[in-house]
Amino acid sequence: MENLKNDCHVLLVTFPGQGHINPSLQFAKKLVNLGIKVTFSTSLTAFNRISKLPNIEGLSFTPFSDGYDGKFKGSLDEFESFYSSLVSHGSKFVAQIIESRVVEGRPFKRVIYTTLMAWVGIVAKGINIPSTFFWIQPATVLDIYYYCFTDYADCFKNCSQDQVVNLPGLPRLSPRDFPSFVFTDVNSKYGWGVKSIIDQIELLNSEENPRVLVNTFDDLEFDALRALKNLTMVGIGPSIPSAFLDGNDPLDKSFGADLRWSSENYMDWLDTITKESVIYIAFGSYSEISSQLMEEIGQGLVKCGRPFLWVIREEKEGGYPEEKLTCKEELEKQGKIVRWCSQVEVLQHPSLGCFLTHCGWNSTLESLSSGMPIVACPLWTDQGCNAKLIQDVWKIGVRVNANEEGVVERDEFKRCIDIVMEDGEEREELKKNAKKWKDLAKEAMKENGSSNVNLKAYVNEILLVY
Repeated sequence: MENLKNDCHVLLVTFPGQGHINPSLQFAKKLVNLGIKVTFSTSLTAFNRISKLPNIEGLSFTPFSDGYDGKFKGSLDEFESFYSSLVSHGSKFVAQIIESRVVEGRPFKRVIYTTLMAWVGIVAKGINIPSTFFWIQPATVLDIYYYCFTDYADCFKNCSQDQVVNLPGLPRLSPRDFPSFVFTDVNSKYGWGVKSIIDQIELLNSEENPRVLVNTFDDLEFDALRALKNLTMVGIGPSIPSAFLDGNDPLDKSFGADLRWSSENYMDWLDTITKESVIYIAFGSYSEISSQLMEEIGQGLVKCGRPFLWVIREEKEGGYPEEKLTCKEELEKQGKIVRWCSQVEVLQHPSLGCFLTHCGWNSTLESLSSGMPIVACPLWTDQGCNAKLIQDVWKIGVRVNANEEGVVERDEFKRCIDIVMEDGEEREELKKNAKKWKDLAKEAMKENGSSNVNLKAYVNEILLVY
């Protein structure tokens, strides 16, 4: 760690979700290693659930109220009211955090904020403190949003389901490859997400020469990072614990702020299983999957007959979703179901053969950085785009196809799992590509790697300039 120098201190504010906290906290560790003090802030809804915070010199924590302060249960149906409360209460409290430092004569040099938190940038602008946006999804998705809500809006409005769209700097895309917010009405129950993205784009457009930090790396999204002419996107990822990436800090084995307790004994169980034979299934920290989809996955696993490790979170009311599966008894003989686990550790385990995932960006990067082939089953937000990149651009996985009713059937899960797991040319090609991207991800984080150089340039050119 470099000396914490020049009293440069930044405030890093992130959305109170595990998928936002993890890359943001890892980013904070990197800044501290470069000599920058960081105050990490998220709302009490998340903060109250963190069992143990990392103890790192130069890294402090200051939560703020979102009006719910632990009473929000995480239901997607409640998100609109929760997000509204987060913005109204958070704006007031974040302003107080910033202004209190000014009164103390120790002002923050800059505010850094993440996806869905445009209001933080607006608060900072109102107080006349500079801010930086840290985009925690792929650069490709930010490009699509920019095109959708600015110059190419008509193209998206009139797009049919089978139409292929060509956008500057991006692969050929069909509607199923677009982030779901592209087709979401701003007045619908998910309109809060669309509104946040539009606010973010307007805020960036109001700035002179805006620089956006992105949780990706140059080799992975070279063209996408350079597609927008009025915006400089800088790849500084993958934002993953060092022990599983560059190895510079072997003790850095976790993100350090889990909102759930991990189950026990799953690593011991994996130790007993044959190399590259386990299917790992996880759908992130807050994606909700229907009973029908869960049944089809379960039946697909039974048809495959392979060992599996499946993360199934408890229901909001405390029940166990797998109890409703008609194939529960067969599954119990075949694999292991857990409530939560350390995904970065699991993905490194030699018994794993593939990852069946919703394609959240963190899961995608963690799998890619582990060299793990993917069965892609996207649900919403950026995940359809991520699945497109996984299958057609990076060629490290296979995407499931839904039937005419929009259901992914058990035979389709079996088909895709077999492609990724059965010995043959297709599996070998996927493994070869996965290893290539794993090596490139590690290369990006080395001393002279693109992401490390980019982050150092940001620190020296933006944070340490007076």
